[in-house]
Amino acid sequence: MIAMRVMLSVLTTAAALTATPAATAVAASCSHPADVLDLSNWKETLPTGSDGSPTEITQPDLATYSVDPWFTTNSSCDGVQFRAAVDGVTTSGSGYPRSELREMTDNGSTTASWSATDGTHTMTIDEAITNLPADKPQVVAGQIHNSSDDVTVFRLDGSNLYITNGDTTDYKLVTDSYKLGTRFEAKFVVKDGEINAYYNGTLETTIENSDDDLYFKAGAYTQANCDKSSPCDDSNYGQVVIYGLTHAAS
Repeated sequence: MIAMRVMLSVLTTAAALTATPAATAVAASCSHPADVLDLSNWKETLPTGSDGSPTEITQPDLATYSVDPWFTTNSSCDGVQFRAAVDGVTTSGSGYPRSELREMTDNGSTTASWSATDGTHTMTIDEAITNLPADKPQVVAGQIHNSSDDVTVFRLDGSNLYITNGDTTDYKLVTDSYKLGTRFEAKFVVKDGEINAYYNGTLETTIENSDDDLYFKAGAYTQANCDKSSPCDDSNYGQVVIYGLTHAAS
C-alpha cells in the first residue's frame, strides 16, 4: 500500500512537471495581439496621443506591440481586445475615438487602396462587441472606407446591429436583439462594383459602389464622445474582441 502511494505521488509530480512548460508556452504565445491575429498587413490607430493626432503603430513595431486596455490580448489568449473610451484622442477627420486596424500591403509598409471594380477584395471578422458607451450606445466593429469617409460598416446601436450605406446608418437591420459578448462573423466581399455584406454566412445586403480608393478597417470605433456621453473618462468606452481576422485580394 505504501509503495502504491509513493508511486502515485511520483506520477502526480511528474505530470505536474510535464504540464508546467506547456502552460508557460500558452502564456508566452499571446504576449501581443500579433501572436493571436495575423497583423502583417495592418496598422493600428489608438485612442491615445495628442488632439487630432492619435498614436499609430505600424510594422515592424506592431508585431511586438500591446497596450492595456486599448489594444491587448484577452485573458483566454484566443482574441484581441480593442477599446476606445469616450475621452480618447480622435483623428483630425472624426469626432469619435477608435482602437482600430487599417488595411496595409507589402508587409505593412504601404497603405492599401483598391478599386471596387478591380478583382475581388474580402475581409472576414470573427468578433464580439462586448461594451457600449453610456447615453449613445454605439460602436462600429468593421468597415470599408474610402479616401474621405466610411462607405459601409457593421454598427451596433443598443441591441440593433446594422449594416450602413454611407450616411444611412440604419440601412440594413441585421438583428434587433444583439446581446453584448455574442460572437458573430462579419464579412465583406467587394467585386464588380458591388459590396456584398454577410452576417454569420448569410448575405444581408448588396451595395453598389465603384470607388477606386477603398480599404478595410476592423476594431472598435466608438460612436460617442464627451459631448454626447457621460462620464467623460476612461471607464466609459466601446469595446470589441476579435478572434479571427483575414483579408485578401484576388
